[in-house]
Amino acid sequence: MNSPFENPGSGYLVLVNDEHQHSLWPAFVEVPAGWTVARPEGSRQDCLDYIGEHWTDLRPRSLAEAMATDAAATR
Repeated sequence: MNSPFENPGSGYLVLVNDEHQHSLWPAFVEVPAGWTVARPEGSRQDCLDYIGEHWTDLRPRSLAEAMATDAAATR
């Protein structure tokens, strides 16, 4: 049986959580708590392209903000 995360013929969503982390998600599966839809249903490749364009900093948001605060404090 194939994984629903690897079926190029299925519809997918892009989800984002509060830490600005992205997830490729099968459109037929309920969106889990704590995640919101960042890109409506599309092909697997379209969603992967969206993630590649929009999730350029892989650090969780809280870490990026803490690092920016630390950097500003040392100036």
